[in-house]
Formats: sequence, structure tokens, C-alpha cells
Amino acid sequence: MNACARTNTLVLLVLGAMAVSAARGRAQDARGGDATINGAVFPPLVADPKQPHFFSVWLWVDSPLLRSTVASVGLGEDIGLFRARNGRWQVSLAPGVFSQFDLGTPSNDLINTDFVVGVPIAHRWRRAAVRFRFYHQSSHLGDEFILNTNPERVNLSFEAVDLLVSGELGPVRVYGGGEYIVRHEPSELKPGLLHGGLEYRGRGNPRLVAGLDLKPTQERNWDVGFSGRVGIQLRPAGVGAFPSMSVLLQGYTGPAPYGQFYQSAVRSVGVGVHFAL
Repeated sequence: MNACARTNTLVLLVLGAMAVSAARGRAQDARGGDATINGAVFPPLVADPKQPHFFSVWLWVDSPLLRSTVASVGLGEDIGLFRARNGRWQVSLAPGVFSQFDLGTPSNDLINTDFVVGVPIAHRWRRAAVRFRFYHQSSHLGDEFILNTNPERVNLSFEAVDLLVSGELGPVRVYGGGEYIVRHEPSELKPGLLHGGLEYRGRGNPRLVAGLDLKPTQERNWDVGFSGRVGIQLRPAGVGAFPSMSVLLQGYTGPAPYGQFYQSAVRSVGVGVHFAL
């Protein structure tokens, strides 16, 4: 078994343990609680296409290789492994699987799957937070998509570090930082990426949530990927309650955010259901 296959297997095994870990975390939050968003030292990003979480999204996609309706699904979560007693430091494991399926084909062909596993370290001070993360990603095309479109396949695999700083002012949150790829295939892949965004989380339950995420990439001469989401989030209360659920409208334009198509531009609009354990 090669390194990528071992990593992908690890991601799937970790995902299998998430429900138990998340349930225990919700119980601890219900007993102790904290003042952070969703109980997280560094809250998940609303509009980042590569934020590990559970979701299912219907999209209309327009790109050089594909112009069709697509189902985009994700499995993942930021699992807290250790948190300091003061609640300001947290070490986590953040695996994720991101797949896209072509709904315009008879068998809903798998297009691409990205396997991601990272180790975020987060720190919070009052209404500001910082997250450092080391992560691995490998990407794989679906067999039917290869047979039907004969794309130029790239063995995309890399390790990267990223750093994000965020600040909150009432229901508004601003964040910014960057990413650098430390090892990569193909060898000519350019390593730099900037990352920033703006979010709004309303009051009450259900509440309005919205986000705009920006990623200029060195690989595409600093072209910006714009990702926007807006919708309603419902947060069930009580120990053992169901995960929070969001119904979000979304749009994207810029360098493709997923796997094998990183050299292509893509536009998409759609609607989806998102869950946070």
C-alpha cells in the first residue's frame, strides 16, 4: 500500500469514529460551555470549499471539462483531541473527504475525490483567534469520468502548512492568512496561496449565516477564487441533540477548488444542506 492509499484509509477510519467523539464533545460543552462560536477555539469557516464537515450540495457547474449538474458531498470534522483547561488552546485532528458526481450521466459518475487530513493547533484570546495547521491532500479521478472524457490526469499529492488569524465584532467575523505547500507532486506546482474572508452569524435560533471566502493562488498567477454562501442555520439544544443543520445557497467562481482540476477555472451555483457535529 503506497503513502497516498495509507493516508486515504486513515481518513476513512477516523471519519468512522467521529460520531462518538462529537457526541462526547457536545455533552462536555453542555456541562461546561464556553463563549466561543459553536464551542470551537477557532470556529469552522462558513464559505471555505475545503472546510471539513458533512454536507450534500446540488450544483450547476460550468468549466472547460464539464458543463452539467453536479452533486458535491463531503464527510469530515474538526475533532478536538486536547484542550487546555483555560479553553484557549486546542489541538485537533481534521480529516475530510470531498467528492463530486456528474448527475448528467446515467450512473451519476464520480468525477473527483480529495482526501484531506490535517492537524490544526488553535489559540484564542478574547474575540481573536489564530489557527496553525499542517495537512496532507491527495486527489483521484473517478474511473467512469476518465473513460468518458479522457482528461489529462495529474498525480496531485501534497503537504502544506497554513496560518489564519480571525477577529470577531459582534456577529461579524473577519479572517486572513496564507498557505505554503512544502512537498508536492507534480514538481512544478507553485506553492503559495493567500486566504481571507468575512462572515456573519445572526442571533437567535434559527439564525441567518453568510460568508465570503477569497483565495488568490500563485499557481494561477494570483487569480482569486470567490466562494459565497448564505442561508439559515438551526441549532438543536440539549445533550445528545442532533447536529446543527444549515440550508445554504452558494456560488463560486475562480480556480477550481477541488483536486485534479486546479489548473482550470470553474463557475458554479447551487443549494445544499450542511451539518456540524
